[in-house]
Amino acid sequence: MLNKYARAFFTRVLTPFAAFLIRLGVSPDAVTLIGTAGSVAGALVFFPRGEFFWGTITITLFIFSDLVDGNMARQLGRSTKWGAFLDSTLDRVADAAIFGGLAMWYAGGGDNNLLCAVAIFCLASGLVVSYTKARAESQGLPCDVSGLVERAERLVISLVAAGVAGLHQFGVPYVEWLLPVALWLVAAGSLVTVFQRMLTVRREAFEADRVAAGS
Repeated sequence: MLNKYARAFFTRVLTPFAAFLIRLGVSPDAVTLIGTAGSVAGALVFFPRGEFFWGTITITLFIFSDLVDGNMARQLGRSTKWGAFLDSTLDRVADAAIFGGLAMWYAGGGDNNLLCAVAIFCLASGLVVSYTKARAESQGLPCDVSGLVERAERLVISLVAAGVAGLHQFGVPYVEWLLPVALWLVAAGSLVTVFQRMLTVRREAFEADRVAAGS
């Protein structure tokens, strides 16, 4: 749902900015690299110190590059396989940095080994969600299931919760519990999504084997 509606909205909003970058001679790949570098820096500089609000603001500003680079490529009429590969690969790097930064906080100043483990599980399960689809498609098997929690949902739930929880530093009471709740939700939703995709691919694989045996 988030991919369908939010992406369409922000694409319209960011189209003029993408056109401006094209006039400056900036390439879509450069935007992808800068966006990833900014997201990683925001996650690994602020989150391990418990500065969730400023970390979330920084990551959010750079994460919109995921929409800008694709918009630029479409305007230029040169969407490439390399660009798609680079974008997808660096998305995984940014995701890992976000949950890795949260895990570092709970392993250090946050002093909560259980939540550290949950953050690491979110990191790993997010990668597995992406891998299941990529691996299935590499074997010629469709994986036409979105699942409960995809990348957009993982980022929105985690970053909104982290940003609001970060307001605790400014004296806002009773908001620090939002981040632990969000991590548990993302962990559970990612696990469900992995099983949804595995069951879908299992069904497609059995069907493909049956057709092959019959022919």
